[in-house]
Amino acid sequence: MPAPLLDRPMLERLERLTLRWQKSFRGLVGGHNASRYAGSGLEFLDHRHFHQGDDLRAVNWRAFMRLEKMFLKLFQLEPRTPIRMLIDATASMAAPPQKFQYAKQISAALVYVGLVRHDSMVLQPFRERLDEPHLASGGRHRFGPVNDFLGALESGGRSSFLEAARQFIGAYPRPGLLIVVSDFLDDQDTLKPLEYLADFGHELLLMQIWDDKERRPELSGEVTLEDAETGAALDIALDAEACRRYTEEFDRHADRLEDLALRTGGRYAGLPASVPVDEAIFAALDHTGAAMDRAMRSA
Repeated sequence: MPAPLLDRPMLERLERLTLRWQKSFRGLVGGHNASRYAGSGLEFLDHRHFHQGDDLRAVNWRAFMRLEKMFLKLFQLEPRTPIRMLIDATASMAAPPQKFQYAKQISAALVYVGLVRHDSMVLQPFRERLDEPHLASGGRHRFGPVNDFLGALESGGRSSFLEAARQFIGAYPRPGLLIVVSDFLDDQDTLKPLEYLADFGHELLLMQIWDDKERRPELSGEVTLEDAETGAALDIALDAEACRRYTEEFDRHADRLEDLALRTGGRYAGLPASVPVDEAIFAALDHTGAAMDRAMRSA
């Protein structure tokens, strides 16, 4: 069984947040299809056993008085806004190894925020094509399968983000909130598939992960660079000026990603893997407005 990606204090902090999106998706109210929801809703459906972490307000207290057992009332809700997450599992995410672990922790944190609010979320890893997806739903007590899925996910293989985006449109035609967790390092134009996804109505939340040495390489002299995905080698002479220009181009690439996200009604956050996960996720969500602190909302 994979080790926990997030510790208990982190999970408790995440419970304060709720995911937000900016677009209005016609006919949708905010998971997936018509859902069974613990609490109030349009139509009573059924009961289920109470689990630790469930909302006490949804307990059928009359049944508890009679049976001395706790049951939650389930209601039918209108179709909710789809929330999906594209997770880059290509070989470039494994260099260095802690980068992919960091990406999985960021992904886990976002999923947990959604589960606390009873949102459903599709986790969709991709390489050259889409991998098998995982549906996260059922509230916070169903976070264990999410942890197991992400914990077992391994990075490797080449990237074809454009092909993955085309597949995604075919698999998920209904627009919704689309979170993309990636380093966005692709030989092809990374912006084209993102524009393609936005053109089909998806609201983009781009989470760019990088290692500090990818942005500021500590190299000098005659070196051989090897592509993590293709194995292609490049012999090059590097000095301080070349490294400086590289960092400037890296930052311009990040700026282009942010500009595209904002221009299409989405949001962007750059997350260096050297920043602790809890600090990064709260800073990113606060900066982008992608989540709201429920305590502040009720103040």
